Amino acid sequence: MMYTSDCKVDSNIAHLCGEVKDELVFSHKTYGESFYTFVLSVMRNSGYEDNIVIMVSERIIGKLDICPGEMIIVDGQIRTYNEDVNGKNKLNIVVFAKEIENVDFDEEPFNQIYLDGFICKQPVGRISPLGRRICDIMLAVNRLYNKSDYIPCIAWGRNAIYGEDLDVGDHISITGRLQSREYRKKREDGSVENKVAYEVSILQLEKSEEW
Repeated sequence: MMYTSDCKVDSNIAHLCGEVKDELVFSHKTYGESFYTFVLSVMRNSGYEDNIVIMVSERIIGKLDICPGEMIIVDGQIRTYNEDVNGKNKLNIVVFAKEIENVDFDEEPFNQIYLDGFICKQPVGRISPLGRRICDIMLAVNRLYNKSDYIPCIAWGRNAIYGEDLDVGDHISITGRLQSREYRKKREDGSVENKVAYEVSILQLEKSEEW
């Protein structure tokens, strides 16, 4: 059975299927409504897993079985919010669930993202350590109540070349997947910290002439 919330924005769609990695953790409470997070592991064809943070309202948890090892489908949208960590601004990226469904364990995993928004930072082209052409794009996607989500995206190959010619304010739509990427960051004291970055890997990129 599918349990749903009333949140739907067609310019921001996340459609995921994967394995629950951990228990529900209380996140916050707004206007009497409690929200929880958990990590969803979505396997790629390459065998690498993307560990994606899911945020869900208590109102749609219902009788769902959201516990480690369960396979679920999540329909929702990417949400971003800033957090102050030791005096520094951190961009957090989650998938806000509007529908969740338990499925059989033999269900094929998938990770499908659709975004429609505006470039809010000049795209940056570069060459990866493996020699691949890539382009970083920051996309602002509007949502209800005059808010926006600022979502980092990365284009590859021909999409990267095309992205380098785009400008701030350009209206684009993309399809891709939400990926997690582990990296090591050196602190000021010389120690090394393991961190995780989230971004949308672009599979298709189109520029819109009109809103």
